[in-house]
Amino acid sequence: MRFLVCVKQVVDTSKMEVDPNTGRLNRNNANSIINPLDLHALEAALALRDQVGGTVTVLTMGPPQAEHVLQYAVSMGADDVYLATDRAFGGADTLATSYTLAAAIRKLGSFDLIFCGQESLDSNTAQIGPEVAAMLSMPDVSGAVDISYEREGYITVRRQLSDEDEVLEMKLPALITTAESLNRPRYPSVLGIMKKDHVEIHKLTSADLDVDPSRIGLTGSPTRVKQVRPVVPPKKENLRIEGKTTDEAVDLLCTAMQKIHVI
Repeated sequence: MRFLVCVKQVVDTSKMEVDPNTGRLNRNNANSIINPLDLHALEAALALRDQVGGTVTVLTMGPPQAEHVLQYAVSMGADDVYLATDRAFGGADTLATSYTLAAAIRKLGSFDLIFCGQESLDSNTAQIGPEVAAMLSMPDVSGAVDISYEREGYITVRRQLSDEDEVLEMKLPALITTAESLNRPRYPSVLGIMKKDHVEIHKLTSADLDVDPSRIGLTGSPTRVKQVRPVVPPKKENLRIEGKTTDEAVDLLCTAMQKIHVI
């Protein structure tokens, strides 16, 4: 079987910086990591490959420095890695990103199962997986907490809803986004660590993909960040109510609360 995992380079939250002019994250920060939930997606693909055989391909979209997250994927056991990188892809929102990833996946050929982390550390939208599935016209399930392959051509997925579990069976090809509780990602192997520095990272640019220039990057993004400002905690003020009698104190308190729209 052919498995594909979409991963994302994210900035370590302890080092996260936002450009005040563009409202976009500064992804040139050296302290960037592979999105933590994507590690669970990669582990799911590797575990299924170990069970049924096949190959695991990893794809990411980002600047050239995103290569290091692909190298980490190789150290965990990925077979092939691809980087969609082009200035034309810069500034993409989730819709433009999903469109580009879907085009890259079509370029790479057909896959039996595609995995994505449920959401990313930096934006937490949980939109990429379902959008990619829609653009590829395949079924998808989000937030998988258990996956099993018991019947050829079908995958069984369990996900947690608010107060109960739901078990679904999907016909392949399909896409799954993974929850943190699905598994425990494996550590890189010694062989994988030795391999990662010599692996060929295949580059894909806009010229390599069948894409409409008006639908990629900032141009193809219908959502924009207009303003970024720091969160300022509300200012606390003490209010002292004094009255000669209890009834008078209550009246003064009610009048004060009405002024601040509490009642």
